[in-house]
Amino acid sequence: MMKLYGYFRSGTSHRTRIAMNLKQLDYESISINLAQDEQLQSTFKAINPQGLVPVLETKDLVMFQSPAILEWLEETYPQPPLLPNDRAGRVRVRALSAMIGCDIHPINNRRILQYLRNELNVDESQVMTWCQRWISDGFAALEFLLDEDKHRGDFCYGNQPTLADCYLIPQVYSARRFKVDLSPYPNIVAIDKHCQTLPAFIEAAPENQPDTPTP
Repeated sequence: MMKLYGYFRSGTSHRTRIAMNLKQLDYESISINLAQDEQLQSTFKAINPQGLVPVLETKDLVMFQSPAILEWLEETYPQPPLLPNDRAGRVRVRALSAMIGCDIHPINNRRILQYLRNELNVDESQVMTWCQRWISDGFAALEFLLDEDKHRGDFCYGNQPTLADCYLIPQVYSARRFKVDLSPYPNIVAIDKHCQTLPAFIEAAPENQPDTPTP
């Protein structure tokens, strides 16, 4: 069985769980507690020298960086597909995914926010403003692209989940956590609402993970 090292609230872990669930893959979840800096311990850095989650371990491979993991999953387990069959569709889905994975998420992840707090002495209200600014900027562009696609169904592209939805849903979760006003983004909200009815997304949600703290 594959092992997925992650953290319940990690957006990159969340997107990987969604993809693996959509492909109906069994895996063992191994918690790396980011709140306690377990990712920086030598035992985990021996697995991933970057000290980041997720890491996917198989019998033959140890993989890190969620974009690479998701592409490997698509190549190794092609059904159900998370990329369209046509070239134009694939480039569209990859672009939507990259807008989140490259331009929104990285500047709002924990290590960046910890640097703002601990090294630059930025207070929590300013940290919140930082997150809201960059998520809102990214969502505005994403919303425009979703709205102009008149052939789109209930998802980011077409009528079935793609990699773009794997990226989007964790970012919406993060947006709510940072109190981003989502009212300007009705297409994003609608996609999230629809995805939340599907078992693969429900089971991948942060609140449903083994390492989710008890209230």
